Amino acid sequence: METTNVNPTEMTVEERLKLLYKLQQTLTAIDEKRALRGELPLEVQDLEDELEGLNTRVEKIKAEIKEINTAISEKNNEIVLSNETVERYKQQLNDVKNNREYDTLSKEIEFQSLEIELAQKKIREGNKRLEVKQEELEQAKANMKERKSDLEVKRKELNEIVEETRQEEETLKADVVELEAKIEPRLLTSFKRIRKNVRNGLGIVPIQRDACGGCFAQIPPQRQLDIKMHKKIIVCEYCGRILVDPELAGISVPAQEKPKRKTVRKTAEPKVAPIVPDASEADIPSEDEM
Repeated sequence: METTNVNPTEMTVEERLKLLYKLQQTLTAIDEKRALRGELPLEVQDLEDELEGLNTRVEKIKAEIKEINTAISEKNNEIVLSNETVERYKQQLNDVKNNREYDTLSKEIEFQSLEIELAQKKIREGNKRLEVKQEELEQAKANMKERKSDLEVKRKELNEIVEETRQEEETLKADVVELEAKIEPRLLTSFKRIRKNVRNGLGIVPIQRDACGGCFAQIPPQRQLDIKMHKKIIVCEYCGRILVDPELAGISVPAQEKPKRKTVRKTAEPKVAPIVPDASEADIPSEDEM
C-alpha cells in the first residue's frame, strides 16, 4: 500500500473520497472473511451457554439428592430412637403400680409407634423423590455429554475456518489501521457512525444506474454532476451514505446506446410552390441542427 506524508486536512476532497472508499473496500473484505464463519460463532456461544446451564442444573440436582439422603438418614435415626423408647416403655409396663401409670406408658408407646409410622412414610416419599432426582441427574448428564460432543465439533469447524482466514484478515486489519491514519479524524468518525447505522456496513457507496449504491434511491442528474465534480462530500438524502461517482470507485460504466430512430415511410405529397424564407428566418437553426 502506498504511503503518504500529506496532512489529512490538506487533502483534496477527491483524495479523501478515494482513501475513504479504499477503507470501505478493505472493511468489506474483512466482513466477507468473517461471513465465511456464518452462524458458527453464535452456535458455539449458544452451546457454551447451554452447557453452563446444564452444569448448574446438575450441581443443583446433586445438592437436592444430598438433602434428600440427609433427610432419610435423619428419619432412620428417629425410627431407631423411637424403637428404643418403645422397648423401654414396654419393660416399664411390667413394673407399673396403678392404672394411671399404665395408661401413661401405653399412650407414650402409641405415640412413638405413630412417630415411627410417620418417619417410615417420609422415608418412602424421600426414596421416590430420590428416584426422580436420580433420573433427572442421569438425563442432565446425558444432555451434557451430547452438547459437549456438539461443541467440540463446532469449535473444530470454527477454528479451521478462522485459521484459514487468519493471515488474510490480519493483513487487512493492518491495512485498515494504515488507511485510518491517513483520513481526517472528523470524517473518519462520521464514516464509522454511518457504517454502524446501516445494515450492510457500507458507509460509502458509488452511484449505480443513477441511484444510490446503498439504498437504490434515484439521484437527480444535477446532484450526480455535483458528486462527479468532487468539490464537496455529498451524502444520500435517503440513507445518509457518502456518495462517490463510479469513475472514482473504479467501476466502468457501459456507454448508453443512442435510441434508433424510427423510419417513417414518406407518402406522396402534392407539389406546392417553394417558400423562400426571409433573412431573419434563415439564421435560426432547425431543431435537428441544434
